[in-house]
Formats: sequence, structure tokens, C-alpha cells
Amino acid sequence: MTPVDDGGWWPLAQRYDSPHYDERPDPADITLLVIHNISLPAGQFGGPHVSDLFTGRLDYNADPSFADLRGLRVSSHFFIRRDGRVLQYVSANARAWHAGRSEFCGREKCNDFSIGIELEGTDNTPFEAAQYEALAVLTLALQQRYPLADVLGHEHIAPGRKTDPGVLFDWSHYQQSWRKNRQLALSQCATLVGALGELRFVKGLLQSQ
Repeated sequence: MTPVDDGGWWPLAQRYDSPHYDERPDPADITLLVIHNISLPAGQFGGPHVSDLFTGRLDYNADPSFADLRGLRVSSHFFIRRDGRVLQYVSANARAWHAGRSEFCGREKCNDFSIGIELEGTDNTPFEAAQYEALAVLTLALQQRYPLADVLGHEHIAPGRKTDPGVLFDWSHYQQSWRKNRQLALSQCATLVGALGELRFVKGLLQSQ
């Protein structure tokens, strides 16, 4: 299994450098994984606009809905396409601007201590099997480098403000894919036992509670 490198980049991801990042307050404090969804225009997949948004190159005239995004400076560490391809915009060592106003376990500003992963999709579109598989493999690659402990959705750290990844994101599928790939990795390299520890996956979705 290919881990994230010392610079915070995953060799298996296609790299697009974003200017929208800064330094973390504590580079050793990277314990939370946050799952999002995004599509631009909403509900349309496969185009260049998500990458353009994260890299500050979005043509706001390309679609009427982009007018509301003018001047927005956001990014994510990773973006997983519908076919499972992974793109990376910010080193996981750095602070990407994905969570916004947020809180987890009494701690605000989740960008400080989290890694953000965007899935190409919407709240009301089922995600693809290839995305769950890629997400599981990426999660394990990140675990080999960072002390991740918890995995939540954007909705869980910004309730009432955000709803993604949505009611159709299958947390059980994600966790099962992670466990399957974890077991495979451990069977091939027993020395990974210390790195690939258990994760606390969120139980349930706010929208369904």
C-alpha cells in the first residue's frame, strides 16, 4: 500500500496545487478526517470546475450558478471523482480551507486539525462503488502518516450550516471497504499493525436522526 509521502502528497493522486492553504498551528495534530461532497454546476459531474474552484481559476461566467462563488477562497486536500480517480490540491501537512466554521468535541476551527476529502456528488445522488473503494484506500494511506482517530461528515462538524456528504452516503459501505483493505494490507505487511489502528466512524446521519 502506497503511503502519503513526507511532504504530505499521495503519489497515487493527480496533483493540482492550490494557493488556498496555510500552515497548521500544530503540524503534529492531524486527528480528524472530514468527508464532503461537491459538484459544479450542482449535479453535473466530470467537468473541470471543481478543480478550477480549488485552484482559484474558476471562470465565474461559465455558469449562472457560479456568480455566488465569486471571490470564494476554498480548497480541499483531496477530491475523488465518480470513477474513483483521486486528485490532490493541498499537502496534508498543511491546512486546507474546507471545513469553515466548525466544531468537534469542543474544539473549533476543524481545519486546524483535519484532512478534508471531497467526493464528486450531491446530497441526493448515490455515490459509486469506485468512490468508496478509493476513499478506503486513501484513508489507509493517510493513516500511515498521520494520527487519525475520527471520521465524520461536514454536516457533523457544521450542523445546521452544512448537509454533506448527505443521507445517501453509505457510512457502512465505507467502513466495510476500509476494513477489507486494512486486513489485506496487514496480511501483506505485519509491520503496519501500529500504523493502521482502529478509527472511530460516525454513527448515523444528522438528517436521519
